[in-house]
Amino acid sequence: MTVRHLATPWAPQSGQYSLPGSMTVKLRLGEAPEHVPSQMDVRGRSVAPATTLDRGVIDRLIRHFANGARITRVFSAAASLGQRGMGHRKFNDQEEISGLSRVFRLDMDRGSPIERLVASLSEVSIVESASPNYLTSTPFDVATAPPSPPSLEQAWATRDLLFARAAMAYEPGDAGVIIGIIDCGVSPHHPEMSRRFRSGFDSVQLAARDFATGVTLLGDVDHADTRPIDNYVGHGMGCAGIIGAIGQQIPSGLAGDCSLLPIRVLGAAKLPGKTTPVGLGAISDIDMGLKMSVDLGARVLNMSFGTADSALDETAPKPHADVVRYALAHGCVLIAASGNSGKEEVYWPAAYPGVIAVGSVDANGEPSHFTTRGGHVALSAPGEQVVTCALDGYQLATGTSFAAPFVTGAAALLVSRAQRRSYPLSSEDVRRLLADSVSPWPSKVSEGNGSGILNAAAALAALDREVDSSPSTEAELDAPSIADN
Repeated sequence: MTVRHLATPWAPQSGQYSLPGSMTVKLRLGEAPEHVPSQMDVRGRSVAPATTLDRGVIDRLIRHFANGARITRVFSAAASLGQRGMGHRKFNDQEEISGLSRVFRLDMDRGSPIERLVASLSEVSIVESASPNYLTSTPFDVATAPPSPPSLEQAWATRDLLFARAAMAYEPGDAGVIIGIIDCGVSPHHPEMSRRFRSGFDSVQLAARDFATGVTLLGDVDHADTRPIDNYVGHGMGCAGIIGAIGQQIPSGLAGDCSLLPIRVLGAAKLPGKTTPVGLGAISDIDMGLKMSVDLGARVLNMSFGTADSALDETAPKPHADVVRYALAHGCVLIAASGNSGKEEVYWPAAYPGVIAVGSVDANGEPSHFTTRGGHVALSAPGEQVVTCALDGYQLATGTSFAAPFVTGAAALLVSRAQRRSYPLSSEDVRRLLADSVSPWPSKVSEGNGSGILNAAAALAALDREVDSSPSTEAELDAPSIADN
C-alpha cells in the first residue's frame, strides 16, 4: 500500500494545548526531595506516586488550588535502569547539574486552575521553573494516493540530490553506532526493517480524560514498556525508512549498517472530523523518552517534532532544554526538523545551540514553501515526495520531518567513519562538517535556510581530510610499528 502524506507536526496558528490538570515543576539545585518516585516506576506499578513534594509552601499551594496531586519524577536515574522501584535513586552529577533529577510531574483533577498554580509556584524561592504540561502533535493531511509505487529509479533521484549512493559506498556505517528515533513508534516487522531495530522504549502516558469529547485514543497510551510499536500513524516509520531501510523496494537507508533504537514518545489518536490518526505526546513524556535514548546508548538522535515558541506562554520555560543539555553533555549528535510553518520563526528543540536544525528542499533543490526558516537552520535536505516506509507498505512523505532523517543518516556515517579511524568527533564537529560541505543552492535563496543542501559524500571526504592532516595522525604515522620491533 502506498500513501501520500503531508506531515504537519505543529500547529503554530493556535495556542499550544496542555494536558488538563497536569504540570511540571523544576526545583533549584539541592532542593529536590529524595522520596518522590520516578514516573517509570509508578507506571510500572512497582511503587505509588507521592502525594507531597516539599512538605511546605509548595504543598500548601497545591492544596489551595487543587484537591491534592499525584507527584512523580519525570526522569529515572541512568544508574538505576532495570532496578524496579529505584529510579529515583543514584542520580549522577550530570543528571543533577543538568536539572533532570529535579523535574517533577504533578497530576491533579482535570478542572484544577493550572495557570494560576503555575504562576504562584513560579514565585516560590526554591522553584526554578514551573510550566503546564504542553502537548505536541503530529497531524497529517492526506492527499490522493498515487496509482502505483514510484520506481526504484525515481526513488533514488531524491537521494542522488545529496549524493547518498556515493556516501554509502564510501562508508557503510557501523552497527555499534546507535541512532535514536524519537517519534510515534515503528512497525517492527516491516520487510524493509528486518533485524534493523534494537529493543526500544515507550514513554507515552495519556488518558481519555485529558481530551475533549470526540478525541479517541488508539492503542497503548498509558504503559511504560519496551514495545515502541505504532499501529496507526506511520510518522516514525517514515523517518526510520529514510535512515535504515534495507533496500528491498525502496533505496537503502542513508545510515547503512548503523543500529536503530525506536523510542515511542507520541501516542495515537483520532480527532473529530478526521479520518487519519495523529500522534499526540506530552512534553514530559517526550523528555523522558529523549533521556532514555541517551541512557540506552544512542549517539545520534532524530527529533522530527517541535513546539513553536510563539505558542508558549511568555513566562514558560522552553521545552526540552534540560534534556538537550544532558544529551549534548554525553556527546550525542542531535538533529531536529525546523518546522512546517513556512515562516521565519523558532521551534524547540530545533533552535537550541548544539542542535542541528534541518529545513526542506524540493526535487530541484529549492527551499520548500512550507519550510520554517531562521538563523538557527544549519542546512537543508529533500523533504518533498520522499519515498519511504509506511506502517504496512510505502508512502510518499512530505515535510521537514522527513528532511531531518537524511541529515541524521549522514551524521551517523560521520560518527561511524570517525570511530573506524579512531578519531574523536564531537557534536560540534559533525555540525561543522555537514554545514561546510553542502552543495550550493541552485539559485539565489533568501537567508534562513541554512548553508546549502546536504552533501553526505562531501562531508565524509572532508572528515577524512581532517583526520589525515591532524597532528595525532601524523605522529602515529611516524611512530615505529609492531613490525619494526
